[in-house]
Amino acid sequence: MEPVRCGVRGVYMAVSPLGASPAVIISLPGEEMCIPIYIGLWEAISIRNALKGEVPPRPLTHDLFVEFMKSFGIELREMVIDSIEDGVYYARLILVRDNHHLSMDCRPSDGIALSLRCKADLFVDPEVVAGSSVSFSELSGLQDLDTYLGG
Repeated sequence: MEPVRCGVRGVYMAVSPLGASPAVIISLPGEEMCIPIYIGLWEAISIRNALKGEVPPRPLTHDLFVEFMKSFGIELREMVIDSIEDGVYYARLILVRDNHHLSMDCRPSDGIALSLRCKADLFVDPEVVAGSSVSFSELSGLQDLDTYLGG
């Protein structure tokens, strides 16, 4: 089966009595279904910046990586979340240079931050979708990252 083309619904803080954790919500096509992926705070901020088109005065790590790729003629074609093992998601960047394709392992949070900046497609393996998708309305305690951080 072909991977499912997805989008990014947003970046949130999942707040519970035990604490708060940043999460990026992957939206599935034509449905209220989504895949929540819990990530680090700096990656959440980076994804938020990319979603809002905000560019810091000095490049942060993901901005620097994009500039590096551009300098060497490397295109990020797509990012694929291809598996989940013991609650940990795995992903690959599909890079192209001079008609040569390269698949590079990455954390989904880094891949999402890069794919948004490069306007590359985001795909999720159908088995990951089947095993990880939930209705957005079922997710409780989500606060928009900006609201949570007071911005």
